Amino acid sequence: MSVSQRFFGALSNTFHSRSPFSYRISIPFRSFSPNLSRSSFSPLTIPRKQGASKEHRWVEKSKVNELSASLSASSLSASWSSSNAGKEAAMDRVAEDPVLPLLTPQFGSIGVMNHVPGRSQKSVWKPKSYGTISGATTVGPSSAPADQMTGPEHGKQTESSGAPAAVSSKLFREKLLESFTTDRLTYSRAQVRATFYPKFENEKSDQEVRTRMIEMVSKGLATMEVSLKHSGSLFMYAGHEGGAYAKNSYGNIYTAVGVFVLGRMFREAWGPQASKKQAEFNEFLERNRMCVSMELVTAVLGDHGQRPHEDYVVVTAVTELGNGKPKFYSTPALIAFCRNWRLPTNHVWLFSTRKSVMSFFAAYDALSEEGTATTVCKTLDEVADISIPGSKDHIMVQGEILEGLVARIVSQGSSEHMKQVLRDHPPPPTEGVDLGSSLREICAANRTNEKQQIMALLKSVGTSFCPNYMDWFGTEASDSQSRNADRSVLSKFLQTRPADFSTTKLQEIVRLMREKRYPAAFKFYHNFHKADSTSNDSLHFKMVIHVHSDLAFRKYQKEMRINPGLWPLYRGFFVDLNLFKVNEGRSVEFPKKASSGSELNGESAKDDLADEDANLMIKLKFLTYKIRTFLIRNGLSVLFKQGETAYKTYYMRQMKIWNTSPAKQRQLSKMLDEWAVYIHRKYGHKQLPSSTYLSEAEPFLEQYAKRSSENQALIGSAGSFVRVEDFMAMTGGGQDEEGDLEPERDMTPSSPSPMVKETVAKDHGLIVFFPGIPGCAKSALCKEIMSSPGRLGDDRPVKSLMGDLIKARYWVKVDQEYRKKPYSIMLADKNAPNEEVWRKIEDMCRSTGASGVPIIPDSEGTESNPFSLDSLSVFIFRVLHRANHPGNLDNSSPNAGYVLLMFYNLYEGKDRKEFETELIERFGSIVKMPLLEPKRPPLPESVRSVLEEGLSLYKLHCRQHGKLDSTKGQYAKEWTKWEKQLRDTLSANADYLNSIQVPFGVAVEKVIEQLQAIAKADYSPPSTEKRNLGAIVFAAVTLPISEIIDLIHNLGMKDPRVESFFKDKDLKSSLKNAHLTLAHKRSHGVTALASFAPHLNQNIPVAVSSLLFSDKLAALEADPGVVDGEKIDSKNEWPHVTLWTAQGVAAKEANALPQLLAQGKATRVEINPPTTVTGVLQFF
Repeated sequence: MSVSQRFFGALSNTFHSRSPFSYRISIPFRSFSPNLSRSSFSPLTIPRKQGASKEHRWVEKSKVNELSASLSASSLSASWSSSNAGKEAAMDRVAEDPVLPLLTPQFGSIGVMNHVPGRSQKSVWKPKSYGTISGATTVGPSSAPADQMTGPEHGKQTESSGAPAAVSSKLFREKLLESFTTDRLTYSRAQVRATFYPKFENEKSDQEVRTRMIEMVSKGLATMEVSLKHSGSLFMYAGHEGGAYAKNSYGNIYTAVGVFVLGRMFREAWGPQASKKQAEFNEFLERNRMCVSMELVTAVLGDHGQRPHEDYVVVTAVTELGNGKPKFYSTPALIAFCRNWRLPTNHVWLFSTRKSVMSFFAAYDALSEEGTATTVCKTLDEVADISIPGSKDHIMVQGEILEGLVARIVSQGSSEHMKQVLRDHPPPPTEGVDLGSSLREICAANRTNEKQQIMALLKSVGTSFCPNYMDWFGTEASDSQSRNADRSVLSKFLQTRPADFSTTKLQEIVRLMREKRYPAAFKFYHNFHKADSTSNDSLHFKMVIHVHSDLAFRKYQKEMRINPGLWPLYRGFFVDLNLFKVNEGRSVEFPKKASSGSELNGESAKDDLADEDANLMIKLKFLTYKIRTFLIRNGLSVLFKQGETAYKTYYMRQMKIWNTSPAKQRQLSKMLDEWAVYIHRKYGHKQLPSSTYLSEAEPFLEQYAKRSSENQALIGSAGSFVRVEDFMAMTGGGQDEEGDLEPERDMTPSSPSPMVKETVAKDHGLIVFFPGIPGCAKSALCKEIMSSPGRLGDDRPVKSLMGDLIKARYWVKVDQEYRKKPYSIMLADKNAPNEEVWRKIEDMCRSTGASGVPIIPDSEGTESNPFSLDSLSVFIFRVLHRANHPGNLDNSSPNAGYVLLMFYNLYEGKDRKEFETELIERFGSIVKMPLLEPKRPPLPESVRSVLEEGLSLYKLHCRQHGKLDSTKGQYAKEWTKWEKQLRDTLSANADYLNSIQVPFGVAVEKVIEQLQAIAKADYSPPSTEKRNLGAIVFAAVTLPISEIIDLIHNLGMKDPRVESFFKDKDLKSSLKNAHLTLAHKRSHGVTALASFAPHLNQNIPVAVSSLLFSDKLAALEADPGVVDGEKIDSKNEWPHVTLWTAQGVAAKEANALPQLLAQGKATRVEINPPTTVTGVLQFF
């Protein structure tokens, strides 16, 4: 029985779900069935590539791969294949017999851990694809839970750590890892120990996600759940033994602060019972292998959007880890769990009808640029079907500045489940108790160093919650630094046989990430908590999978779509790892039941949500938060390093990307320009630290907000300043665990022109440049353009500067030459491969008034590079057919392939869409030079393989030697061999490489056509908007102007007063739009405005009953009709359509016409019978 079944035994339905990105419909509890389909256990196999060139995988030279002769690949392969002959067909099945003859563990005097399979299901062991061991075999995975371990009594406890001193001393005296070898008797068990939801990004645009969410809720297929996003950092807790973790680390000030704040939450909630409940909570998490994830909100770890009034945590996920795939609690189950333990919960809203979900999105759009915690929570309470207030009121504990909201699709039955939980689990009471010293007081009193602060915090927590400090300070025989394990752990982990299904899947994740070269690190640490189980034949580690870039998550998601059996790549990914050896000749009995329903597939039920729909979620942030974090804090480096002009460029680009309304852009520009001058004068060239930027920004914003109500609305909230300099945690220079603070080191921000150009000005010059790779034909193209004066259809002079002839200070020379003729067209014949060069070109354009025009080779790109391997092969092929090249990059160059790989890697990190979008947003145009025939055969496998091998070798070379030339260093011989293999392979495929290229003449003509359009200002760039959404102010029915003019014309023919009034008004020219206002944000409130969202873009009949006019105003009295059985009522006291106002009179003054009529200052002409005009309901 799973933990949730025991915990919610009184409930008839489970509240488990998948992650918010893969939600499961809840079904009644039932025992987990071991009967799995064949596809549930697809073997972990990686096809071996064919062809001679594929036998090589470049491996870093280390002791890890220098295995003894007794562990040779051939001997292992022969041994394992003989013992597993004929068993391949059974590889995916779960055997019925729970007893399996196997290799059993032998741990000497340290005690025995049950390193044995829990089921006799078969899976394939496969070593690292380019390691020194080859071959594969099958092994029965083990599922013996970690808590079935026995060992000797603990030895002497150290005062600071409580670790068994003798055993831990042995761990560091003897080089156990170095002497630990991998062979056919070596196994590994890897189990997730702490994790948070996978980072999921929708492939669809925000608008498409919204539309799909509305559709699913409207059809009764799902419910939409919305929660507050508190502004803090991720903190995960798995019990004292399990560990406390930040997003990518543990055993530091971040986790010490987290443990302290969580312990304080227990004291606040349980009063005198706190110590007892803390110990019970630890034991509960350990016994059931669970992890609780929280948002840690505190003023001591660095500034976000607003310094919180209190330090607190809010639980955001509860996870059953079991011995397999993590299983996340649904929100109803999470709330029940938290109320049972009196843990803080978040504010949550549920939307289960079309009207409520559409009203929500309309409400967000109305509040996106001005929303604060008070207005947002009040509005959502009014439009949601169910509102569950959080344990911590955001306004009281954090403040008015709200980071954002998270909306996701959940089960259609979530509303009923939530109601049941709220009935069965009322809010817990709060015990009054003396909480002792606060976090800020302790940090303020211990400011010597980080270690002192950590020790003070942990001691204050107490032994019931934190019995020892091993994760922070190591053991008596070690220190916190010696916990780092050698990087060879990773290779040994991948060379061992998986002891259970969980290990198989985790090895699969690591192999895939390494093979695809994802930007991530695998860090290993000695597990001090397992010191008493450590021996020569059994080593314990903690593994941290640290993803460096969101790009890795996006790429991994694509792999999961191809291979749904992959486990997710989680945020906050910590694994307990055990490498161990076993003895032959014994049989071991396995437990018949998995310890958790999640052990094998991570789920206990299926639902009717397709994966694509289950993953639907959207993050919605507020401008008042983004002003502080993105525009002020993240712009500090640009401001202090590049100056106020570059800073303006930076923030204008951000606002353009966000689709900020023009009015807000003007207001923000004024405010941010003033901020830049103020802070620059105060600090000079010494940059304001981003971790404490609010010390200066908050007082500035408070004073700025006081000047006007418009400024107040722009800022959102300021004041109630919290000074942190006296109690900031000692985190070290520039550290930021959560990752959203800009580092103090040099930053390379993008700096496009202040606004994305809609067209390129005709009366300015052009600087044409080439973000490409050698071999892209830029020099040949420039020669073609120069050989035919006037070919661009323009009389401006054209000049070309070849980079290979100018060498040093090329872009300075371009600038100098261009300034001689500032209206010319400059062809910058040099590769411009990175943002550093792009910024130089932008600076030139900004100072001279020129327009930058990038010409790029047209290519599909890869997941992480704008150029495909097909394109790269052609570029190299062209270079190797050069002779006497001015830059000495031709067929005589011994390392031409290496140079091309170097250029190729300069673009690494951007896919094609990101690459093109950034160029367009920076320069306002883009020219694509045809390269490859669209209908071409696939790239030959031999060519693909040699390029992939080169990229692997390049990565190893750079890791070891940086920018050192390939003819030098550790891999010089390997490079020589690869360069020859590259030339041989491309030569053998010369016919193919020639056939797939677009003829050069055709490519030139296509480029000329595009350049002509740009030179004549006839060019409009493709749209790069990620979403066509923005702030809304009012709702109205837009009426066709032609019908309104016809109505007035007909009325004038019947009534001479009307004809006389309009004879000199020229409505056809003056009436630009006609609309009937239904609700306005300022006058009627956000909820009233959002209530019209269900009828957005629908046709609305409008009955026009009279015309009212005065000497300064004219309007039609109108009444909206019925749509889908619902009467549409305007919130205006007098619904009308404004037709005309005198010069200087605002349109809103038409509201006064009924009063003017009563005073005899206006005329009313009835329209009898009323005329019906149909319009469309829209937001503005």
